[in-house]
Amino acid sequence: MKKKLILIGAGGHAISCIDVIEAEKKFKIIGLVDNSKKIGSKILNYKIIGRDADLHKLRKLAHYAFISVGQIKSAEVREKLFIKAKKYGFKIPSIFSPKSIISKNTKILEGTIVHHGSIINCGTEIGINSIINTNATIEHNSKIGDFCHISTSVVINGDVKVEKKTFIGSGSIIKNGVNIGKNLVIPMGSKIFKDLKK
Repeated sequence: MKKKLILIGAGGHAISCIDVIEAEKKFKIIGLVDNSKKIGSKILNYKIIGRDADLHKLRKLAHYAFISVGQIKSAEVREKLFIKAKKYGFKIPSIFSPKSIISKNTKILEGTIVHHGSIINCGTEIGINSIINTNATIEHNSKIGDFCHISTSVVINGDVKVEKKTFIGSGSIIKNGVNIGKNLVIPMGSKIFKDLKK
């Protein structure tokens, strides 16, 4: 029997999350929460069932919630929603696309989603509530911090460290052994050959 799940956020990123969740077949989405969409309206046939302020009441409907808000300029919204969901007693799972390749010798913490086509190699560690987006590659022994977004088709080579709340734009390539600081926004198509701090 599938576990009941509420999605927090109903924008573009939520659509991609729904596709991965449906493919994984572990959870039954019972609705979405969003402050900007009309309650009762639908996203991919799933109803908006409340606002952020309703989360404490919605906890009665499901044990699980997932943060389906995207992240580019800042991780602040995702972090606040994660903390709020935990406060109300929701369990926040990690979601792995069956179309991704994830080494059994990895450590991926709660709330992280790994999208279709991504490859996560041996010895990698990924923190809380991060996004590993479509076709991203994270090579051996790399460490991705909490609340990071590794965007589409990013290549992170071996032994890289990305600190918390950093966004790496689509198609970027990070040289092996590089350290990237926290709260950074790496533009699309960047090539990073040396350590980068704020």
